[in-house]
Parts: sequence; structure tokens; C-alpha cells
Amino acid sequence: MTLLLVPGLYNSGPDHWQSHWERELPDARRVEQRDWSMPICRDWVHALDDAVRAAGAPVTIAAHSLGCATVAHWAIGAQADALQKVRGALLVAPSDLEAPRYPVGMAGFIPLPLDPLPFPTIVVASTDDEWVSLERATFFADEWGSRLVNVGAKGHVNSASGLGSWAEGQALLTSLGGTA
Repeated sequence: MTLLLVPGLYNSGPDHWQSHWERELPDARRVEQRDWSMPICRDWVHALDDAVRAAGAPVTIAAHSLGCATVAHWAIGAQADALQKVRGALLVAPSDLEAPRYPVGMAGFIPLPLDPLPFPTIVVASTDDEWVSLERATFFADEWGSRLVNVGAKGHVNSASGLGSWAEGQALLTSLGGTA
């Protein structure tokens, strides 16, 4: 089992749960992007597709923030052989890209695909996330056919949330068939 970590805008710093997982889980691999601060959707999607194809089957994905949008965009255009490798995806704090306060400078991520995703997914949302309201996260989960998990007041579920290795997230990952 390969765990692909798909960070969001600006990547995930050393204290982010994704970075902890990359260091601690033997089969975790970060999907690297060419430009973390001025993302282009087609480039990010291509990098994810390359990572899925390079990984042994099966694959589980753990995406954060803009990484969730990357997964949604990838899923609507990916070929069946790549999609079949994915056992499931943990979609954590999917940013509301259409919110007025969301940073500008991203190309091609809007509109966010709202088709049901072709593999099991869990959307993880916080009650006090500055980048997505619980209402919008619930909407995304409903549209994607995802199970919604409300983790309470954990901000953007990132480094500032102080989650460390985030045991709750690892348990959710395991419930999707991933290794934690």
C-alpha cells in the first residue's frame, strides 16, 4: 500500500500532520509540485497522476486544503487504470476556492468539480476553519459522495492546529483501507 500525501497551497511545513506522516509511515510519499505558491491546476493534477501511476497498487490518498481540489480535478479526468489503483482518499479541510477571502493566483482550480468521486472518500472538516465553513465542507462531502467527519474546533487542520502525528486522522485513513 502506498500513501500519497497531497499538500495544499505553499506545501505542508515540518510540523504539519502530512510531514509527520511522511517521516513516520514507511509507505508515505509526498506528491511534489513545481510551484507551491502559484499553482496551476493542470500541473498539480499531472503530478498527482504521475505519482499514482508510479506507485504500486493499491494507493490511498491523504490530501489537505488545495490538495483536495487537486484530487477532485484529477478524479474527473483520470484514466480507469489509474483510478482503479486508488483504494480511498482522506480529504482534509477542503478549501472553499470560491470564497471571497481565498488567496488569488491559482490557475484553473475553479470551478471545483462536484461530481461523485469514483473511490471511497472521507471529508474531514473543522468547526472553525478560516478557509472553509462547515456548511461548505458538508456541501462538498455531499456532492463528492463522501463521509463527513467533523473534528470540532481544529482550525484549518494544519500545522497551527498542533496535531503532530494526528492519531485521529490515521484512524480515519485506516478505515479507508490505508496503512497507518
